[in-house]
Order: sequence, then C-alpha cells, then structure tokens
Amino acid sequence: MTIVASGTAASPPAPSDPGIGPLLRGWREKRRVSQLELALRAGSSARHISFIETGRSRPSEEMVLRLAEHLEVPVRERNALLLAAGYAPHYPETPLDDPSMDALRAGVERLIQGYEPYPALVVDARYDVVAANRGIALLLEGVPDRLLVPPLNAMRLTLHPEGLAPRIVNLPEWRGHLLAQMERQIALQRSPALRTLYEEVAAYPVPDRTVTEPRPEPDEPAPPFALPMRIEHDGRVLSFISSISTFNTPMDVTVAELAIETFLPADPATVKYLQSPGA
Repeated sequence: MTIVASGTAASPPAPSDPGIGPLLRGWREKRRVSQLELALRAGSSARHISFIETGRSRPSEEMVLRLAEHLEVPVRERNALLLAAGYAPHYPETPLDDPSMDALRAGVERLIQGYEPYPALVVDARYDVVAANRGIALLLEGVPDRLLVPPLNAMRLTLHPEGLAPRIVNLPEWRGHLLAQMERQIALQRSPALRTLYEEVAAYPVPDRTVTEPRPEPDEPAPPFALPMRIEHDGRVLSFISSISTFNTPMDVTVAELAIETFLPADPATVKYLQSPGA
C-alpha cells in the first residue's frame, strides 16, 4: 500500500488557564517530579520553578524548551507551552505529502515492505493509517468494503464488530490492551479527536466469540513475554506479538506523532504459513 497523507491536524486548543504556569505544573505532576527535582535537572532553582507555575515569573524560550525536554513533553504540547509563555511555536507541522517529506515517505515504505511477509503499518496520532504493507492487507481480507474507505483507522478496523474483532480469538484481552493504550495517550495529549475516537470504539458491542481457541501443542506453549494477538485467517489461527516504534528526537510535529507498528509471528505455525507461497 502507498503511504498517504492523513489530513491536516488541528491546531492545539488554547489552554483553559492563562499563562504557562498551569500547563507546566500539570506536566510536572503527571511525571511525578517535584519542583526541586525539576530545577536540578534543568539547572534552575525550585524558587524559579515555583514562580513560573504561579505566574510571578515568565521563563525564557530556552527555559521553556529545557523544562519540556526534562519532563518528556510531547512535541505538539511543547509548542503549546511556548504559546502559553508568549513565544512562537518552535516545531513545524509539515504535511506528509509535502515534497520535503519525500525521503521520509520513501524510507518508511522501504521499511514496512522489507518486513513482509509479516504485517506492518504506520499510523498517526489519531491512529489513521498512513502506510501499510501486504501483510496487513492479508489480515484485512473479508473486512467489508465500507470499512476500508480512506482514511482507514486502525482502531476502528480492529474493534468494529464487522471488522477484525469477530476473528480475534482473545478479543477481550486484546481489546483491553488497545483501550488502555489509548487512555495513556489521551492522558498525554489534549486531543478532542482522540477522545472522540476512544469513546466511539469503546462503545462498540463486543461480538460473540465465533472462533474457538485451539489448545497449544505441548512443545509450543503460548509466549509468556508479551500479550499476543491471536486472529483467525482462512481456517487457521495466526498469532502475533506487536511492537511499536517512533522516531528518535523528532523536530517536526507530524514526524513525532508517527508510529510504526510491526507484528512478529509468535509461533512456528504462523511463520510457516506466512512464508508459504500461497499466503
């Protein structure tokens, strides 16, 4: 599948409280870092951090970025901190179809195609699919066409009662994992779109289990190191371990919010099937 732009992300909403103080305090409390600890990390003083949080002091642009770095604030929210402090955003948000992104798009395409025949896809911050390989297309066989109309959304495709959900053998566990993942993301992002998506997919009815979980062979126990997604395909159950990768030290909001998810076969039977000529 070809990598595509997933639309222009909305600008971050204005903070409900004026100034950077409430935002900074919120991030510090989320990270469970004291004013003194943050000051030591950033080469400042607890008094100065306190003054920033109470609005008695306006930090420099450099200080805002330094504090955000030490609090591991997402790139989009670093721009929000800068705006709240009265500065221009530091990180651009470049559309994926911009010519300056040509090298990124080509590199991502090579990466996920090189992972074939195993499934791999790339999603943005709202879980819209911007690229996928033939392994993903294999898993989507049988999904109604109306659910495959762009923009595809990975959460909808997985949890919709007419999507992959009826074929996922361990749906309660996998569904719980995905919803918990979204909850963690929502806690770090002021994203109404992501909150709306979460409320939508969490409200989907859980389909009755139509696939029977086979007993593992004595010499092939279920992997204990991570929760697998076990999904029925063409009369057999395939088992995958999911891994998510992001870009190191991104300098653009769009790039920072891309995630590459790969699905590693969790048992020899899945490897054998995916590597067979007919798969």
